[in-house]
Amino acid sequence: MSSITDVESTLSRISSHKGVKGVLICNHSGSAIRSSLPSDITEQYSALISQLAAKASSVTRTLDAEDDLTFLRIRSKKHEIMVAPDKEFLLIVVQDPEMGGE
Repeated sequence: MSSITDVESTLSRISSHKGVKGVLICNHSGSAIRSSLPSDITEQYSALISQLAAKASSVTRTLDAEDDLTFLRIRSKKHEIMVAPDKEFLLIVVQDPEMGGE
C-alpha cells in the first residue's frame, strides 16, 4: 500500500465483503488512525486488540525466536476479529461470524 488511494481502495474492498461490520487501522500503541466503526467502539477495539496482538507476538517469539506473528484470528459467538500486524500498524477487521467466509 504505497499511496492513500491504495489504502482507500483496500479498505473499501475489505468493507464490502459480506458480514464485515468494520475495518480499522491503528498503531501498535493502540491509537486509531482510520476506522469505519463508531468512535467509542474504535477506541475500545484499537486499545484492546493492540495489547492482545503485542502479547500474541511476544508468545510467538518466545516459542521460536526466529518466528513472527503474521495473522491473528479471534472468533466468538457474536464477532470474528481478524488482525494483520505490520511493522508500524495493525489492520483489524470485525465481522459477523455467521456471515463471514470460511
